[in-house]
Amino acid sequence: MKIVRTKTLDAARFMERLGVDHPGVAIMAKKSELLFFIVKDLHVGAANILKQDALSIGADFAVPSGVIVCAKERVDGLLMGTRKQMELLSRKEMAQPFGLKSLAKELKRYLKNDLSYSLKIMGIINANEDSFYPGSRFMGERAIEAIEKMIADGADIIDIGGMSTRPGSEEISEEEELERIKPIVDLVYEKKLHEKVVFSIDTYRPKVAAYALERGFSILNDITALENDECAKIASSHKATVVLMHKKGDPKTMQLNPYYDDVVAEVSAFFEEQIERALGFGIEKIVLDPGIGFGKRLEDNLALLRDLVEFKKFGYEILVGASRKSMIDKIHPSDVSQRLGGTLAVHLHAVHNGASIIRCHDVFEHKQAFLVDSAIKGHL
Repeated sequence: MKIVRTKTLDAARFMERLGVDHPGVAIMAKKSELLFFIVKDLHVGAANILKQDALSIGADFAVPSGVIVCAKERVDGLLMGTRKQMELLSRKEMAQPFGLKSLAKELKRYLKNDLSYSLKIMGIINANEDSFYPGSRFMGERAIEAIEKMIADGADIIDIGGMSTRPGSEEISEEEELERIKPIVDLVYEKKLHEKVVFSIDTYRPKVAAYALERGFSILNDITALENDECAKIASSHKATVVLMHKKGDPKTMQLNPYYDDVVAEVSAFFEEQIERALGFGIEKIVLDPGIGFGKRLEDNLALLRDLVEFKKFGYEILVGASRKSMIDKIHPSDVSQRLGGTLAVHLHAVHNGASIIRCHDVFEHKQAFLVDSAIKGHL
């Protein structure tokens, strides 16, 4: 006999390989995953009840010293336990006072919507001359060559945009943006490339969105999260998937001293509102993008990446696009041509924390990194 300790294991997959009965796999898998929830601004009475209820089922709730004697009226804490324990606790707290019923409902929401999606790579094509990474700029036939290479390299989605939205960029007219993307969209449609992979249009302009969606594109990647009603109506009429991205300010000014008290809470509240807005227009296929680098400091970007799993409570796919962005330079000084390693590190972490769509410039390298990462996680 021997025992092998393992830190990372897909318990459900391993049990299936062992030949465990399927009902058993479902039951025991819930006991194999440890979940953590940060609880903020909780009444001290609720904290004491939650602590005891958690302990009674084998979970725990870490609180500051002094809680038991009610030294402070409101406290923060760390709730931890297995998925099975959290299911039990969410039922238990429904009958408790001090706002614990609301906590129970939120726990149930997280557990219900914690869905898994297949990983997809979104390649970037910029039909302009001022996007921050020169290697993403392609026009006309050159764009088609780049698209075909991305498809061969393993892209699942190709995102095409005609106007740079990098920090400090200048806005162009809707007509000029449309003229930039028209030749590429026409060639994609003519060559039926939209039948090989999914195409996304990166715009917040109605005419540009309509032109692409009428010609085989099926995703509207909108950095304003549907500020324009006309864009929302167009997306709805084409039954398009819409990417709702969070940003603070506009591209020209968004990096001028952005500030958040709690960036994760603010982005989460923003998604709550914009999802309701999208649903109100009849849009059902939604993707959430926390907007790495769009009106965020380094610490904000890092907080969003650390707590990305927070946004899974909405039940939609999460997109992360940090490809070659300046946050990498702030951690390890480098120009844009030297940031592939940092990009892969950020994107691998994002995938581990719940992202299922990664928007990037380097499709081949991302495909390789994700395949290797998957092989390691599946290795016994």
